[in-house]
Amino acid sequence: MTDETPTLDTSLVDLPRQEWLSLVDQIADEDGYVQNLGRRHHAIFIEEGSTLLVTFETLQGIQALSDLGQPLGWEMIKDHGWSHLCLASNGDTWFRDPAVYSYFDRLVDDGFFDEFDNVIFYGAGPCGYAAAAYSVSAPGAYVVAIQPQATLDPRLTEWDDRFTDMRIQDFTSRYGYAPEMLDAAEHAYVLYDPREQLDAMHAALFTRPNVTKLRMRFMGNALQTDLLEMDTWAPLIKAAGEGALTEEAFAQLYRARRDYRPYLRNLLDALEADEREPLIEALCANVTSRMRARRFAFRLKELRQAKLHNAEED
Repeated sequence: MTDETPTLDTSLVDLPRQEWLSLVDQIADEDGYVQNLGRRHHAIFIEEGSTLLVTFETLQGIQALSDLGQPLGWEMIKDHGWSHLCLASNGDTWFRDPAVYSYFDRLVDDGFFDEFDNVIFYGAGPCGYAAAAYSVSAPGAYVVAIQPQATLDPRLTEWDDRFTDMRIQDFTSRYGYAPEMLDAAEHAYVLYDPREQLDAMHAALFTRPNVTKLRMRFMGNALQTDLLEMDTWAPLIKAAGEGALTEEAFAQLYRARRDYRPYLRNLLDALEADEREPLIEALCANVTSRMRARRFAFRLKELRQAKLHNAEED
């Protein structure tokens, strides 16, 4: 490390937790703060513009998803001059902590959210649950939740066996059932792959008049990573913050999947499982016409040779 004052461009990759928090505190010092919320949660606030992005992230996810080891929302500070409040957890906690409840209570009492023209809550997975649940503290906010859980209360979601160790946590008290907490939102967007059964079942619980469900079919179970790798995450959040994230706008953004190899491989696998050979041939022809893709080229050659062989036999 150097003695230079850290900035929003400073790399925070692979730093120990306390050193990471210390540098983040220095970066936020003039226009914000870092506040510990109990043992496992932290609030990181940087004030810039009149649009506030509230993200829920894990410390581990921050390191895995950002080239600079920074909260995702810092991209919106640097590129669009937004303000940003990051709620960071050490591990997946679903932010079920009285210290976090009290923090949001204080923000409401202080009129914090009233100081901004636009507020967007964002999270993915357990953090998507938290984004929806805590959005109730800022009526009129927009919410973007990727693969959110509605609750882990086994009386409602005992069919979800992925997080059984969290069933001991209370999901019935403050900020508890995420879909109900969206009632005060201006609009919420729930992104999921309908082929991922448990994600789809949680998404169904979010059915509300002010909720739009955006389906990312054949994408899989790591949609936040996919959006980041397709360079569509920031445009998605920006559109939500401007009240412009319509289904049509999302469809335009989601066209990026046509050049995204993980999606194309998933689509091919699905067609192979269903033995849809005409569609497999059309997909492989399209992909190989646009990019070098050995698997698709081999499969296309195989299908065309089989068709030629069958024609000769006839």
